[in-house]
Amino acid sequence: MNNVTKMKILKPAHEVFEAFVNPMKIGNFWFSLSSERWEQGKTITLRYEEYEAEGEIEVLEVDINKKIVFQWGEAHIVTIALNQLDNSTTIVEVNEEGFNETDNDFITQLIDNKEGWVYMLTCLKGYLEYGVNLRAALMK
Repeated sequence: MNNVTKMKILKPAHEVFEAFVNPMKIGNFWFSLSSERWEQGKTITLRYEEYEAEGEIEVLEVDINKKIVFQWGEAHIVTIALNQLDNSTTIVEVNEEGFNETDNDFITQLIDNKEGWVYMLTCLKGYLEYGVNLRAALMK
């Protein structure tokens, strides 16, 4: 089972892509720390200060300005697709796979993850379109 979340960002795909893969930018909307630039085959350490959490992802695929695929946990594969509509508009689609439909917490997991992706995409929109770090504002 998968979980899909989409949002329109009023920026070209190359700017959206760079926000995800550049460790100097990702902290403005998602993780507090990314150990290095996201590239295919790399294992990236991510830190989330708000939740005192740290973990690793394995970057499985990168198609510059179009797609990032990574694995977190044992079974979850996340694909971030960037669909540029014109020179100033990109649809970001996050597709997370690996949910177990027979798990007793299946619905809760889907809802929790959906909330997380909506939060991340909303923070991305605020950062790229308005120069606002919503994560920092929410931590205060």
